[in-house]
Amino acid sequence: MQPPEDFEDELERIRQRKLKSMFQRIRKEEEAMKTRIVIPVEDEGGLDAQISWHFGRAPYFSIIELDENGEIVSHQTVPSTSEHFGGAGKPAQNILRLQPHVVITHDMGPRALFMFQNAQVAVLRTDAETVREAITAYNRGEL
Repeated sequence: MQPPEDFEDELERIRQRKLKSMFQRIRKEEEAMKTRIVIPVEDEGGLDAQISWHFGRAPYFSIIELDENGEIVSHQTVPSTSEHFGGAGKPAQNILRLQPHVVITHDMGPRALFMFQNAQVAVLRTDAETVREAITAYNRGEL
């Protein structure tokens, strides 16, 4: 006896839903393995951008994502949209919207530090001059 034709169609729909669900879970797990780092910078120089000496006064922020091996998988530079640059909100509030895991900076005021600590974002101090140098130091555990 043959199962009805609609049975095979329903079985295929179930298979497709399970596959879709599995791929979504895998993508979420891959995203969870990435580390998002934000670094205040003076220019749009990419990985060679100069790190700003004060977090809140930085005109730009570099956003770097590292994979589980510390390799850079993405990098972008975004302008500061804080009230210091004609926008709205405090710099730390705006950066928290980017959901960083780590902020690397030369210096930071106590209010911004408090905001990041409350959000469980690691704040690391660096003496590096460029984003590339800071990421190298981060990967070596030197910060």
